This record gives sequence, C-alpha cells and structure tokens, in this order.
Amino acid sequence: MTTGWKGVFPAVTTQFNVDLSVDLPSTQRVQDALVNDGVNGLIVMGTCGENNSLDPEEKRTILKAAVEVVNGRVPVVTGVSEFDTRRAVAYARDAEKLGADGLMLLPAMVYVPKPEELIAHFRTVAEATSLPIMLYNNPPAYRVNIGADVLKVLADVPNIKAVKESAPDPRRFTDLINEFGDRFDIFAGLDDVALEGLMLGAKGWVSGLTSAFPEESVQLVAAAERGDWEEARKIYRWFMPLLHLDAEHDLVQSIKLAEQIMGRGSERVRLPRLPLSGARRAEVTAMVEKAAATRPSKIRRAA
Repeated sequence: MTTGWKGVFPAVTTQFNVDLSVDLPSTQRVQDALVNDGVNGLIVMGTCGENNSLDPEEKRTILKAAVEVVNGRVPVVTGVSEFDTRRAVAYARDAEKLGADGLMLLPAMVYVPKPEELIAHFRTVAEATSLPIMLYNNPPAYRVNIGADVLKVLADVPNIKAVKESAPDPRRFTDLINEFGDRFDIFAGLDDVALEGLMLGAKGWVSGLTSAFPEESVQLVAAAERGDWEEARKIYRWFMPLLHLDAEHDLVQSIKLAEQIMGRGSERVRLPRLPLSGARRAEVTAMVEKAAATRPSKIRRAA
C-alpha cells in the first residue's frame, strides 16, 4: 500500500521575472540544483510554489517543465490546491498526463468543509487518477483537520498512500502510526518539527528551508535514518532558528529571501504577497547570514 517515498522532498519555489510572469528557466534551475544536491523528491507548486497565485495554464506549464528537467531522477509530486473539487479533478487528470509521479492533495481552498465534505473531496479526486496521493494536513493554515476519523473512512482508497502532517503537535505522528500502522506513509510537514517526526517514525520530510540549505537538510535526514541522533541534533539545533520561519505567516517570502541570499533563486513573489521589508527583512537576512557563516557542512570542509 505504501509509495516507497522517503527522505527529503523540498517544496520548491516558483521563480518570477521582474514583471512577475513565470520565469520558467530559473524555476527549472532551482529544481535541477536541488536534485543535484541530493534531495529524494520534489514537491512542485505547494505553498512555497505559490500554487494559488498561478493561472491554470501556468500550473500545467510549470509541471511539464519540472518533469522534463528532473527526467526521472527523483519523484515529482505536484500540489493540488484548488477552490473546488471540479477544478482539483481536472488538474489531477492533467498532472497524470503530464508525467507527474504523485499528487499532494489539499482541502479545497477558502471554504472550510465538514468532515463528510472533506472526505468527498479527497475521494472524488483520488478516483479521477491512478497517481499516488499524499494528503496535506495543516490545520493552522487551512482551518480543517484531517483527523483519524477522516483517514479511517479513506483507508479503502488504494491510491491515497501518504499524509503530510503539518500540525504543530509531534504526538500526531505516534497517534497516526498507532492507529494505522504502515497503511499511510507519514511525512513531517512542518520544518521545526521535522526531527521529532523522523524520530517518531515519519518516512520523510516535506520541507521549506531545504530550498536554501539543501546539503544540511539531506545530512539531517541521513543522520536520522542511520540512528546518529547526536549528529542529527547538532544539525537541527544549528538549523532551528531558520526552521521556525516555516511556521510563520510570511514563510514564502522568508524562504525566497533565504534562497536569494544563498544564491539559489529570487525573492520575487506575486501579489498579494510582497517581499519582506524593514525590520523583518533585516531580521531574516541576519538569520540567514549567521546560518551561512556557521553551517555544519562549511565547518566540516574547513576542518
């Protein structure tokens, strides 16, 4: 029943030109660089990919380009974040035709569903495609919880295979594994609860700050996989000030600014988001620069 997905799956950013049109070559460069840095998969057009600011055709063009540049080296999983089930079904079908390896399926946007409506949305999209699906649970952001009651009803849907768990409560990992065993592949979905999730049985990490610091992200998960908790804690403690940014309202702007400082992308975002400014920009810049100066991989190479 499981996907075989594991390890680090960064939620990659979508890059924009000065006029805020999609910069497809730069987006592909970001994706290619992450694969070359050793990540285990890509989440294309999740929150960090600014899914809901993209036109339908832009989404399909970005996905097609991602599949082309990755060229089968790692799984390409695309976000399905639409305002209604009809649009989600249409995108899921097109994503399969365009060569996606899986879907990260969100609740329908804006409207807060009742449990039976959430179940109907997920089941309807799943029945429209043969692709494996990761459900995205993020109660603080989407005001709805994909609880054990919902997952129990959906357990008979064969291609719903994974859950990205972004509730800020690490007890959820144990509760889900106790309830469902290995029926679902559980992924840590909140950067500053990533190591807790891995320690408690998560198969992988859907991450934001990996876009700026992929080497350390890969090292963190590798240390956890081999049970080297001393090394994992060392990296995690160094990383944590930045990882907290993933839980903030301006996470997309912060992650893109971090990418820009690290020479990996541009901070341009689409309205209604604006690039960070003033004291917040100075604060995040200082955090990134400090992390860059003290990064474990840099210190290790210097030694």
